[in-house]
Amino acid sequence: MAASSQQLSHRDRQILCGLFLSKFDKKALRYLGFDGFTEAFNVLGYSLDARPASIKNYRDELDPFFPNARKGWYKRAIREHCQRILDIYGGVGLADLGEMIKGFLLPTRKTDSMPEVKRVLNLHDPEPSASFAKRLITGKAAEQYFRTHYEAMAEFAAAPLTDTTGWGCGFDFKVTPHGSHLFCAVEVKGLRGRSGQIQMTDLEYEVAEALRERYFLVLVRNFVEVPFHSVVNDPTQSGIKFARVARKEIRVSWTASIDDA
Repeated sequence: MAASSQQLSHRDRQILCGLFLSKFDKKALRYLGFDGFTEAFNVLGYSLDARPASIKNYRDELDPFFPNARKGWYKRAIREHCQRILDIYGGVGLADLGEMIKGFLLPTRKTDSMPEVKRVLNLHDPEPSASFAKRLITGKAAEQYFRTHYEAMAEFAAAPLTDTTGWGCGFDFKVTPHGSHLFCAVEVKGLRGRSGQIQMTDLEYEVAEALRERYFLVLVRNFVEVPFHSVVNDPTQSGIKFARVARKEIRVSWTASIDDA
């Protein structure tokens, strides 16, 4: 069965994640690169602009229909919207369903045309599961956490927020405090645990150095348990020690000489 996410609503995508975790259990965690269910609920929930508990609830509701060790909500009738997703996608295999979920969580992936090419060339998935989970944590899930919680952060409370994640300007959000014509820049980084390594691009670092006290680094930590955040102002002059890392990129191309016809 060819799976497609074109017609899935916001709620349908949450249900599909719950179905995937229910049907394939720990295999589903490994396929998406998560260490445990709590991390999966947190990362998938925030990435889909939903409560992590919603992903867990959908998994529990669908558990009675799959042979895993959990009983789930076996005493309660399945809801119509969950039954519809179960009818359509309940028979889809691990790889097809997993790639479908990866596709709508990171839409830049060209998943629709890749399976046929990979089968012909015997290629491996270009993005390992661990890398996929890391991209969600360091990007989409962390950014959505900030959108959800920024008004409760003292540094940004009640200030208008502009999403600049697609601008390529060296920060993720622009915050303009009331009564000021100057904006503050916010760059969001996610960490799987309570501590870990972060990376700033050369552009992000240059903008942080230029804006100084108007640049904020928001660290969203501990997706493996309960996410929380810390805010660092003027990060290049803070207690965080950055080390410059230079990498030479090698690009391969193929040239050919064309004779005069």
